[in-house]
Amino acid sequence: MTTDLLSELNPEQQQAVSAPEKHLLILAGAGSGKTRVLVHRIAWLIEQERISPYGVLAVTFTNKAAHEMRHRVEAMLGMPTQGMWIGTFHGIAHRILRTHWQEAGLVQNFQILDSDDQLRVIKRVMRELHVDEKELAPRLAQWFINQNKDEGVRSQHCDDKGQSEHQWLRKIYEEYEIACQTGGMIDFAEMLLRVHELLRDQPQVLQHFQQRFQFILVDEFQDTNTIQYAWLKQLASDNATVMIVGDDDQSIYGWRGAKIENIHRFSKDFPDTRVIRLEQNYRSTSTILEAANAVIQNNDSRMGKELWTESEKGDPISVYRAFNEMDEARFIVDQIDSHHRLGTNYREQAILYRSNAQSRVFEEALLRARIPYRVYGGMRFYERAEIKDAMGYLRLISSRDDDSAFERVVNNPPRGIGEKTISEIRSHARGQRIPLWKAAQALVSDKVLTMRANNALVEFLTLIDNMAEHTNTLELHEQMDHVIHQSGLWKYISKTRSEKSKSRLENLEELVTAAKTFVPGDQLSELPKLSAFLSHAALEAGEGQANQSEDGVQLMTLHSAKGLEFPVVYLGGVEEGLFPSLRSIDSPEGLEEERRLCYVGMTRAMQKLYMCHAEVRRIHGREQYHRASRFIKEIPKELVAAVRLQTKVMRPQQSSSRATQLSTGINIPDTPFKLGQRVTHKKYGEGVILNFQGHGEHGSVLINFNSCGEKLMNLAYAKLEACV
Repeated sequence: MTTDLLSELNPEQQQAVSAPEKHLLILAGAGSGKTRVLVHRIAWLIEQERISPYGVLAVTFTNKAAHEMRHRVEAMLGMPTQGMWIGTFHGIAHRILRTHWQEAGLVQNFQILDSDDQLRVIKRVMRELHVDEKELAPRLAQWFINQNKDEGVRSQHCDDKGQSEHQWLRKIYEEYEIACQTGGMIDFAEMLLRVHELLRDQPQVLQHFQQRFQFILVDEFQDTNTIQYAWLKQLASDNATVMIVGDDDQSIYGWRGAKIENIHRFSKDFPDTRVIRLEQNYRSTSTILEAANAVIQNNDSRMGKELWTESEKGDPISVYRAFNEMDEARFIVDQIDSHHRLGTNYREQAILYRSNAQSRVFEEALLRARIPYRVYGGMRFYERAEIKDAMGYLRLISSRDDDSAFERVVNNPPRGIGEKTISEIRSHARGQRIPLWKAAQALVSDKVLTMRANNALVEFLTLIDNMAEHTNTLELHEQMDHVIHQSGLWKYISKTRSEKSKSRLENLEELVTAAKTFVPGDQLSELPKLSAFLSHAALEAGEGQANQSEDGVQLMTLHSAKGLEFPVVYLGGVEEGLFPSLRSIDSPEGLEEERRLCYVGMTRAMQKLYMCHAEVRRIHGREQYHRASRFIKEIPKELVAAVRLQTKVMRPQQSSSRATQLSTGINIPDTPFKLGQRVTHKKYGEGVILNFQGHGEHGSVLINFNSCGEKLMNLAYAKLEACV
């Protein structure tokens, strides 16, 4: 590489690549070319500073990012990167431990536990300790162990809070450590903690790596946790030069241990640090950037930067006020179709949302429109484990002969019906050629099981019968709610206090909403409503999702969208209580992270950004009224274009000296209402119909209420009455 290649970079990028300073903090805004800077910096050090390729340590967070960095360095230098220290935190840690396994107190052929393997070991430990999974969820123990390891805390150093549950968690952690050590196993959190302890306790190993790594580069530094930062400080000797690249405005993973304070304290821990801001954006229009800047500036704890671009101004931010979540989904799908007709591929359009549960309504709207889609980094709504668990109970209530449902729920959540008992049920069913349910009844009747297994099975059979009896006369959504709670699913998931468990509970709430709003289509209308809903869910689980190679709309949470970009982006559910989330509104730190999440979502858009909110949203089967999010209100008005109802109704032209008046007497198709008619609503009182969209109960009307001004309302739910 020669200095001529610096001409490809903008002035700030050039400074970051060629800076002679010892330590560098590169504040790299969204779409500012940070990967390019990292790659050029590595090449500069090797070719211009004559640093050995093996004296550079470059660390990032994902295998995909590490692979891309390796590939680009290889292409730029024209040499293989094999042997160079470029990888993820876990990849680098694994490499160190394979070399220094003895000093780290490991066996030479130690095995790595993935998340599922780790959970199995924890369950085994709990059984040996006689801890009932119904009282203490194994996933809670898993979360407790990993959280403490991320903080650098071993079991013997866990605080004793005096609570019975905490004492058991500490004991499980202690026994889990023994089990892993005995079995020659380490989990992912253990990798980083073990390297930290290796460098702390083995001075000769620490000295070896400090002498090896003259230059250390860390990407996505705002996402580092406690142990990762401690690890970095150990490796960075007095002779090492450290360059971190990150963006405090994109720190959105506090819920999984990321410490935004790491990037704030770096300059204190590494004196003489030079801060370089990469603010030129190569992704979005200037309107999108101005709007994102306006939102994020409301956060107090920022290091400060402002994105700008040489690109065109672009379209204003389109804000759509929907009546409810179905109207919101319909609008977004209509826009997707319009953009597609104008030449934008489906894969170039993304729907982003705060909660996984929101995907259900979007998926159904896309399926109705026959538009292919992919749920990025996750499963379709009806394929998610907790949804299939709840549906499994309903299926078994609907038909006791459903063997698949029986196997799914018989010990889910755990109720003491082990694999041995289930094997005996299967064997008896196979021998007698009867369903599993009848086989279980027979084994109970014949008392061939142990007393403990027999009692557990009786309890399960009684539970199903009781739920069937109690839900027989209930509405579908009430059946769903009853089953979710009486089966123990809700209580079991609630015990694991993690972001994932919160998401699973939100999905179950959305399932109740799905049941309440379910209307059987023509092909299912002859079935009982429960059977129709079960069939509907099964059909939707098997359709619609595009393959990797297909052109499909991208659906994902805002957290999953980080690092990605799309020409057209739709942010759904941008309303108070949902985004920002209800849990964060009363917490200054939580609210700032939510605002950073909004900033991340907005800056995914390259050409066009839509932000949508619903006045009424069904959550857990109940209607909730929400205001538009403060994030929308923080965008300057001149950057926003409110999307109005589209209608074919013609209005007469009026002179400029008078306000435009509505034509009255025009019928709204397939309804008893007319434009200009006065109506009354149970909550808002009297108002006048100003506009409409659609027809019949699926249509929406814009009403100017005396009490509160304009409201967009869906005729199926508004229950309007004509004023006499």
